[in-house]
Amino acid sequence: MVMEPLTRLTGPAAPMFQPNINTDAIAPMYSPATAGKPRGMTNTRADLARMLFANWRYDQNDSERPEFVLNRAPFRQARFLIAGPNFGCGSSRDSAPAMLSAFGIRCVVAPSFGGIFNDNCFKAGVLPMILAEDVVGVLATTAEAGKDFDLDVAAQTLRAPDGSIVGFDIPAFRREQLLTGADEIALTLRRNNEITAYQQRERALHPWNFLAGRPSG
Repeated sequence: MVMEPLTRLTGPAAPMFQPNINTDAIAPMYSPATAGKPRGMTNTRADLARMLFANWRYDQNDSERPEFVLNRAPFRQARFLIAGPNFGCGSSRDSAPAMLSAFGIRCVVAPSFGGIFNDNCFKAGVLPMILAEDVVGVLATTAEAGKDFDLDVAAQTLRAPDGSIVGFDIPAFRREQLLTGADEIALTLRRNNEITAYQQRERALHPWNFLAGRPSG
């Protein structure tokens, strides 16, 4: 699977600095009936974007709640989300990072993430950036002004609107995945020559491991 590469990202960051925002809240199991569209699960990017945080963004009449951050300018064009600890906890639905990406949010900054959500983010081309909680709190306060943040994935830096720069670490394999837009399988296949060379070395050193019909145990 090939996704849009994530190399640089610039835009506002929606502050949602509260703990334990779970995947049920991020990706509710229904679509609001906004703009005259019927309820129901869909796979188009427009509908995925519309469904993001639907229970928080819309009231029982499917009208926007004006107080919700993603319904306010400039956060309608948010490219980052700044959250509290344990963001993406709960069920393992991979639609959560897919909805974030469809909305335009390609980076979530938080002190910690739900484990499965963290892995699913990379499959959707979203960077889950882990920073110290006090640092995230300062960034969330800074984000309230609606000014642009700037992300450089290759340099592993995040520039805040005040010009301060925060460094972060992600595994080299995950960084390559974001920069190239390739999934785990595609990246593995790119190393086919290395894999073949390893197999040949192992065959020469331990030929008994490659005997046809070798009994197990």
